[in-house]
Amino acid sequence: MTAPDPATFKPHALTRLEIGAILAIIVVWGVNNAAGKLATESLPPLLVGALRFAIATVCLVGFVRPPFPDWKSLLLIVLVGGALQYGLLYVAYWLAQDVTPVTVANQLWIPLTSLFAFLLLGERLSRAAAAGMAVAFGGVAWMTLDAHALEDWRAILVAIAAGAAWALTTVVARRTTSIPPLKMQGLLAAATLPIMAFGSAVFEHGQWEAMRGATPLVWLSLLWAGIVSSVLATTLLFWLVQRREAGRVTPYLLATPVVSILIGWGLMGDILTSQILIGAAVAMSGVAIVALAERGLRAGAAKA
Repeated sequence: MTAPDPATFKPHALTRLEIGAILAIIVVWGVNNAAGKLATESLPPLLVGALRFAIATVCLVGFVRPPFPDWKSLLLIVLVGGALQYGLLYVAYWLAQDVTPVTVANQLWIPLTSLFAFLLLGERLSRAAAAGMAVAFGGVAWMTLDAHALEDWRAILVAIAAGAAWALTTVVARRTTSIPPLKMQGLLAAATLPIMAFGSAVFEHGQWEAMRGATPLVWLSLLWAGIVSSVLATTLLFWLVQRREAGRVTPYLLATPVVSILIGWGLMGDILTSQILIGAAVAMSGVAIVALAERGLRAGAAKA
């Protein structure tokens, strides 16, 4: 029997169960962005991070057990991808008036990952990826120059810094011995919790009063982040990438900001001007170009 020509071979279509898992992840992460903004409106941002990872640690501590290979890279991953990245992200939500600009700006982690991989690992940066990177940053700049979004310029910059921290984490993870995602999430939670708690104790005040005054919706937001996002969505993503190549799945997850934007506009009072929407659309188009270029590059490498 003749093997199929790689140039004409098409992968099997996603099953209904796989499509359902992708949609679930998009909704969970989209809601989680809005939940982060909601929580930081009532609680100090570092306290929000500490509470989220306290919940996640309780759920994931059973997955954290030896061996811990390549501990230097692992330490960098949990510190930069945990405390630094989430600390910056929750500060960004705390600074922001609206959830939309922060969510869109944070998506720059995808082109920044390609840039860091090029600079630090010597990986190839295709022309398509470079073009997409320019489009993405141009879209965020155009969105930020809107009169209303410009009021959130500090939050947008902090969100980009959070994305850069996650991009660096992703690049380091590429050269680290594979660790099961739930174990990695458990390590992230366990390492991030004490750092966030210490930061909150030193730099924030009124934590007990804020927690006593928090509404059930705020606590639900924290439970969503600690359990549904950190555990359920991660498990679904792990299941998907075990069945499919990561590049076959991850481009669909770029729809996540759409969920956050709709929640922000429909339920949280976000102001969406035409310039903000156009800038966000351009930015996400650029991010999509980079993601698809990365997918094509890795598929080509796999065939080589």
